[in-house]
Amino acid sequence: METNGLLFAIGRTGGRARRVAGGVSTSDVLVSAHISGNADVFPEILALHVPAGSTVADVTWGKGVFWQKVPRSRYNLKATDIQMGVDCRSLPYDNHSIDCVVLDPPYMEGLFRKSEAHMAGGGTHSAFRANYSNGKATAEGGPKWHAAVTDLYFKAGAEAKRVLRPEGTLIVKCQDEVSANRQWLTHVEIINEYERLGFYCKDLFVIVRTNRPVVARLKKQEHARKNHSYFLVFVNTTKRKYRTAQRSRHPRP
Repeated sequence: METNGLLFAIGRTGGRARRVAGGVSTSDVLVSAHISGNADVFPEILALHVPAGSTVADVTWGKGVFWQKVPRSRYNLKATDIQMGVDCRSLPYDNHSIDCVVLDPPYMEGLFRKSEAHMAGGGTHSAFRANYSNGKATAEGGPKWHAAVTDLYFKAGAEAKRVLRPEGTLIVKCQDEVSANRQWLTHVEIINEYERLGFYCKDLFVIVRTNRPVVARLKKQEHARKNHSYFLVFVNTTKRKYRTAQRSRHPRP
């Protein structure tokens, strides 16, 4: 008897089923680390974690780079971003109405400034600002520096939790950063907070740049320059088996 790729054989005593691993040996599998671009890896992540025909809300659409190599007929795609007037922290969807949410907000604290003149991505890097920001200064009174980055991720994650159906998928793009001469492991902060919200981190992909970054006005290097980013795949679930597994790995004080 074969079920879900596993073979079950009946033992000689007691009539109990003995589970035997099935399948075939292969190296043709999706791996976790890639020296590539987002547009090459994203379709493979979708194919692994999001069934065809799913309703997918990309809530930080930008230029739609992730979707360049995804057949549009494969998913029911809803594309929005802040420049379209839709904030990822306040989505126009009903509760539990979306199968998958894709989130890729600005992950550089330099894009959160009280003055547009001080924002990152000026001059020859204006295309970066256009892809990852609405180009507007951050409102007064909000979090500053790296805290502004995580505040956006956390609030957007809570909103994704609201609109996702049970067992729905949240795909998050992020990158660690050095801010105020301090190392911030953003992907760890996101995983911990999203677990608190009721997500299970099912998968993680590392994307390494194909070219070397250039740093202007470097006097003395204190930290390794980031040339990699992450795709994190979460499942909207409160099932006991996931929550128990997470608590056993990360016991709370």
